[in-house]
Amino acid sequence: MFSKRTPPPALEGFQSINRYWDFKNQSFAAKILPGEYYVTNQNEIIATVLGSCVSACVRDVRHNIGAMNHFLLPLHQGETWSEKLEIDSLATRYGNFAMEHMINDVLKHGGQKKYLEFKVFGGSRVISNMGDIGISNIEFVLNYLQLEGYKVVASDVGGINPRKVLYFPASGKAMVKKIRDLHNDTIVKRETDYMRHIDQPEAVEGDIEMFD
Repeated sequence: MFSKRTPPPALEGFQSINRYWDFKNQSFAAKILPGEYYVTNQNEIIATVLGSCVSACVRDVRHNIGAMNHFLLPLHQGETWSEKLEIDSLATRYGNFAMEHMINDVLKHGGQKKYLEFKVFGGSRVISNMGDIGISNIEFVLNYLQLEGYKVVASDVGGINPRKVLYFPASGKAMVKKIRDLHNDTIVKRETDYMRHIDQPEAVEGDIEMFD
């Protein structure tokens, strides 16, 4: 059992992810931001807050390894959301990048493809002047997982409210809190800034428990 002052060892490549002690759940949690993902073989939580972004949570049900990502699909200049999922689009290539790197790291650290299960979250319509970006993100990740033959055991997607998501890879448990009132524009600003950053060619290089 790790103390409140000593987090469990992070896997190689994930030492820079911010981790904190979650008093309510009495566990360390890794907090991921847009563009990040975290893989762990420890009994810890992965946490994020989603607006239009989506997170795919994955775990190997036979081995002690799991992960969560957090990504937002970019657009070509002048591209519309209805054109987003064209096979050669930057958006599709970036989405593949976000999913494949996470899955490959899970496999690298002992996971096996046949034992992987997924949960999917996010894709709310929180950026009103950006159209159906959330729906496009949802369609991409669900289509990707279906085409790759992966099992989606639960999802909580769409709507208009941001979500706080806690994922427990050791058990596969997921907790979701809908954020009903935004007291500031932190989530919208973070995703808008992230969208501007990734809208560049070089950017390419179970059950769900609601909680209070």
